[in-house]
Amino acid sequence: MTYNLTDLGWNAHFLRQIDIDDIASAVPARVSAVHRDRVEVLGAEGAENLHLPPGLSTGEIAVGDWVLIDRTMGRIGKVLERRSLIHRRAAGVEARDQLIAANVDTLFITTSMNADFNPARLERYLALVYAAEVTPVFVLTKADLCDDPAPYEDALRALAPAVPAVVLDGRDPQAAARLADWCGRGQTVAFVGSSGVGKSTLVAALTGEALATQGIREDDAKGRHTTTSRSFHRLTDGGWLIDTPGMRALRLAGAEEGIEAVFADVEALTARCRFADCRHETEPSCAVQAAIAAGDLDPDRLARWQKLRREDARNAESIAEARARGRAFGKMVKQVVKEKRRDH
Repeated sequence: MTYNLTDLGWNAHFLRQIDIDDIASAVPARVSAVHRDRVEVLGAEGAENLHLPPGLSTGEIAVGDWVLIDRTMGRIGKVLERRSLIHRRAAGVEARDQLIAANVDTLFITTSMNADFNPARLERYLALVYAAEVTPVFVLTKADLCDDPAPYEDALRALAPAVPAVVLDGRDPQAAARLADWCGRGQTVAFVGSSGVGKSTLVAALTGEALATQGIREDDAKGRHTTTSRSFHRLTDGGWLIDTPGMRALRLAGAEEGIEAVFADVEALTARCRFADCRHETEPSCAVQAAIAAGDLDPDRLARWQKLRREDARNAESIAEARARGRAFGKMVKQVVKEKRRDH
């Protein structure tokens, strides 16, 4: 089966990256799955598996990336510059940046209208989206189990008034139609949200595919997604969907601009503080504390802003330090090899 590049999302942004000398021989393809030692791609010549060139690891490639195939070597020749990249600090103790999805146009931030609804988590997702330069859309699920969605919609408007919010029941035959504006030909979408909010049901509605999920735990309204890797799916409306497992530990790293966008009201207040290094606690002439005292700013929102800023800075610094150590170790190894060759 072959694929139309425009349908896959190919556009002028990627075409401009092909050198004039390579136009005749360049074979573009889009990454549909990433494995330990290879990637799967889709292109005008169909689906195929590609190995990586020396110096490039699969950890540096994301589902949704566009690559140029080196036919002479039967492998990836070049990874094209992305239009957007969703990433996070990897779960666990290792300081490592984990790529989630590339060249996504719209991210559906999904939450159910029950105990799962958590403004702090939604702010975290929004920061991720804005940092990635992706369009966010809130999707409120389980409408069939909610008598009054208005409080949830009001909470989202207070959180991000410019972000569209769609209320739906994933099992409703019209659910896919509610999201059709973002799922057309050449468009790429993805879902984020905790397990059990109905992402897999929506994926099935949008693609016609059924993804396996485990049951919902009644005590906390959460479920467990059995998918452990990211994959690419064709949408019935012509676009593509990158399926991502539930991310329980979404740790931001390098998302400072995203945090600033989500908390623009707090950022504006900090600019009016008397001292540039104001901690917004007991300092005199603190515009932030004045807004809290006047009832214009929720102190919990300030605390969430401070928490995300600290976390993002700490994780970004840890990743930078890990990369520096890796480069230093690599240089040391090269020097040892060079000296051994010289001695012989």
